[in-house]
Order: sequence, then C-alpha cells, then structure tokens
Amino acid sequence: MTTVERDVPADRWALPHAGISREDGFQVLLILTAIVGTVTSWSNVRILYPTVALWLFVAAVIGGILALLPWIARRPRLHVLVLSLYMLSGVLMMPLAHATSTAAFLPFAAAAAAGGKLASRAAAVAIAGGGAIVAAIATRVCEVLAPTAQQWPWWVALAVGLPVLMGISHRDRRESLWNAHRAAEQAQRAGESEAREAALLERARIAREIHDVLGHSLSGIALQLDLADGMYEGGRNDEAIAAVHRARALAVSSIGEARNAVHALREQTLPVPDTLRRLAEDDTVEFDTTGEAGEIGPEASHTIVRVAQEALTNATKYAPGAPRTMDLTFTPERVALRVHNGPSAHAPRTDLAGGTGVGLVGMRERAALLGGTLLAEPAGDGGWTVELRLPRKPPD
Repeated sequence: MTTVERDVPADRWALPHAGISREDGFQVLLILTAIVGTVTSWSNVRILYPTVALWLFVAAVIGGILALLPWIARRPRLHVLVLSLYMLSGVLMMPLAHATSTAAFLPFAAAAAAGGKLASRAAAVAIAGGGAIVAAIATRVCEVLAPTAQQWPWWVALAVGLPVLMGISHRDRRESLWNAHRAAEQAQRAGESEAREAALLERARIAREIHDVLGHSLSGIALQLDLADGMYEGGRNDEAIAAVHRARALAVSSIGEARNAVHALREQTLPVPDTLRRLAEDDTVEFDTTGEAGEIGPEASHTIVRVAQEALTNATKYAPGAPRTMDLTFTPERVALRVHNGPSAHAPRTDLAGGTGVGLVGMRERAALLGGTLLAEPAGDGGWTVELRLPRKPPD
C-alpha cells in the first residue's frame, strides 16, 4: 500500500492536499476551451470596451492557472486572494465578452475551483456569492450602457456562483476517500505492530520455556557429574556410579520435558480443557472439568498445561502404577487445576526417580508471575497432590 503524507493545514482555509486531481484536469480543460474559443471569435463578434475586456480576460486566465499551482495552494491566504482575483476578473469580463460564448466559462470555473480547493466553506461561498452579485451588477450596467448588445438577463448572471456547490461536493468526496485511505493505513500499521508485539511475546515465551525445561535439568546433570567425578577420585566407585545414573535419569527426564514443551507449543491454539483431555487420554488419567470455560490468556493456558505435564511426569516417576486424576475447575474469579496420584503400586525405578527437584519450583515461580499459587504436598491417602490456582484474565 502506498503511503500518503499529509501536512497539517496552516489555517482553516487550507486543504490538506493540493496536488493535481481529476477536478484540476477539468479546470485546465475549461480554461483552455475559454482561451481558444474566446481568442478565435474575438475579432468576429462585438466586444464591449475591448481593451478593458482583454485585460480582464488575461487576468482571469492567469488567476485560473495560478489557482492550480500546488505552491499557491499551500499558502492559504494567497490562494484565497488568487481565487478572488480569478472570480472577480471573470465576472467583470463576462458581460463585456458575452458574444464570444466561451468567455463565460471562466467565472463558472472559478466558482467551482473555490468550492473544490478551499477548506473553508465560508470562504468558498463568499467568493462565489460575491462573484454572482458582481456578475449581476456588471450585466445590468452593460445593459444600460449598451442596450443593443447581446446579454443574459441580470438575474441569470447570478447562477455564476452555483458551481461552488459542485466544487464543495467534490472536495468532501475527496476528503472522505483520503480519510478512508488514511484509516486503512493506520489499521494496517496497527496490525503490523500487533503482529510484531505478538512475535516478540512468543519469542520470550519460547525462550522462557526452553530455560525452564533445559536450564534446571542441565544444571542438575552438571552437578551430578561433578559429584561423580569427586567420588571417583576419592575411591567411592559405587557412589560415583549412582551419581552417573542420576545424571542419566535427569537427561532422560529433560528429553521428556522438552517433548512435552513442544507438544504444548503445538497445542497452544486448542482450548485448555481439550489440551488437558488429550494429555489425560495419552497417559490414561481420569479427567474432569467443572464450570464454564472462558478466556484466560495464553500465558495462563500454557502454565496450566505445563503444570499438568510436570505433575503427571512426577507421578509416573515416583508412583508408578498409582491411579491418577486431573480436575480443571472454572469460576468467575479463577481457574484451578488439581492433579492427584494415589500411593505407589510399585517401587520407583532407580534410574528414573532422580531429579533436581526444581521442576515444580519453576512452575511455582511462573504461577506467582501470573498472580496465582501452586501447592504440591502429600495427600491423606499416601499419594501426592499438586494444585494450581490462577486468576482469570482481566477483561480487555
């Protein structure tokens, strides 16, 4: 889309656009027609006071040409002066050169130019109305001075100001189109700005997710390997091997968490209940939803999914075979997720039960940033419960 620059008018008489338009082309055509027609018939018809009429005709033509120049139009008061000269010389010349038929084009064109070029309706109507009155008076005077000369009735000469209405109509239409074009450009720029902001937010969210998933796990792996190295140098080989196994378990866990993060990113366009229902089906977890789901924001949605993944992963590692349930509750004030697993039916696998212990800590920090809370504590039945509470997204 082409960008259109608009200068602020210097005062209320100026239009914000003064370039060559279709109306300007029509003005040029009228002026050329008046020049050619008047010059070719000048010597063949009766002209009253030829010298005066010739000078008025030249002044009207010059005024018409100057009124079309952009640098004149950008100077509001000078523009008004030029259009006034254009109109006045045209209406004074009209009864003197009435026999040419084409000389009358100039004052009509001047009235239309005033309506189409001036932002002030009052100034345009004043020029056209004043010109119509002068035209009527000049016509009446010429009827008295030369009763045998061909003339319009003086009251017909008043019509010379009517084209100002056509000019005003064209100007209003041009301004409406310009405003619509401007609004479309602003809407496009706003859309592009929102898209850039959304991209930046998504970048930040992905970076934070990568940090949460890999940062803590890699730190834990490094600590376990350092511990294994120290134990190996101290001759404690069994403990060193156990530390290496824990490091491996952390690596396996981080791979699973990274996979879950990618899954969450792909599922971010789905409503939260649908995403959790898929997650529950994949892990054979009993899932229930209470209340009416509504808009809760992308950050809150993603946090809910990540907490559910973290809680189910921990239940798989530390309580294999235990029954698991997941409940999502919506209220007008908040949304709550509760993940519960019963007591373990089998002994935890030693190669998977290790961890840094910071997965839920990271989720707790993320919940706090959103104004919510995350509780992880033993349950009365010997299992474990993780409960997340987040406030609803405030209305826009």
